[in-house]
Amino acid sequence: MEIIKKFAGLKKYLRPVVALGMFDGVHLGHAAVIRHAIDIAKKISGTSIVFTFSNHPLTIIAPEDAPLMIGSKNLRREIFSDIGVDVLLEIPFTKEFSRKSPEEFLQLLQEKISPAFVVTGPNYTFGRFGRGNGRLLLREAENFGFKAEVCQAFTVERKIVSSTRIRALIAAGDLISANELLGRNFTYAGEVVNGDRRGRKLGFPTANIELDDRRAMLPNGAYIVRVKVRGKNFNGIANIGDNPTFKVARRRLEVFIDDFSANIYGEEIFVSFVSKLRDEKKFSSAEELKAQLNEDLRVMRNVTGD
Repeated sequence: MEIIKKFAGLKKYLRPVVALGMFDGVHLGHAAVIRHAIDIAKKISGTSIVFTFSNHPLTIIAPEDAPLMIGSKNLRREIFSDIGVDVLLEIPFTKEFSRKSPEEFLQLLQEKISPAFVVTGPNYTFGRFGRGNGRLLLREAENFGFKAEVCQAFTVERKIVSSTRIRALIAAGDLISANELLGRNFTYAGEVVNGDRRGRKLGFPTANIELDDRRAMLPNGAYIVRVKVRGKNFNGIANIGDNPTFKVARRRLEVFIDDFSANIYGEEIFVSFVSKLRDEKKFSSAEELKAQLNEDLRVMRNVTGD
């Protein structure tokens, strides 16, 4: 998948089919829109393009209302690539962009990309104050030289799948439901930073990740996880919290990666949450904590079959 961060040079692609959306979390509904665009591109021997923003529009329009993001930029890119997108057009949303009328936005698509098709989800809005919607897109598409399709809402058990709903499930700790609507395990990607190295002394060295307050995260507790490091997947156990046993001041994610010993400080890893082990607990001693970690490891290996 080719990643482009500006509009220049887009007209080189033949018969572009553009999927429009923020695609935060790339849940089942988002994936359905993108796959539909890919299918159209294949039928017309065209190029599938996802056009999205590197930041949520509300961070510019109304920062106080900006939602917590479900995934990181790199995670989203990886999912797009796995789905089969040919080109990712990922540009920053700016104040200048927010002032464009719906018609100016469509004109931009025509001038910079010359799409054959444009595909969106049912709730996609565009242009100043979000005045552009699916009805306007379908009505005006021909005037701007392309065809348009608005996909129906994606539902699971008759309930619409949405990023808002998934954020609420994550915050409530309903990992099973969140994973079902995402179509994959909820994943937190971050850079490994130096910790206190207490885990190493206990025989459980951990990769520590500082948590970003602008991103959605599960409640404190211990979890069974899958960890992607340097392109390879490992099983592990993770703790979210402030480590009350040792009174760590800042909430963070600590991950023990099973059967792994390389130095990965400064590297980005992807931590996918499989299931919850237990709530966070304050232990009376380091020995009691070590015993619990050994039990967590046993349960994890039982679940994963290792």
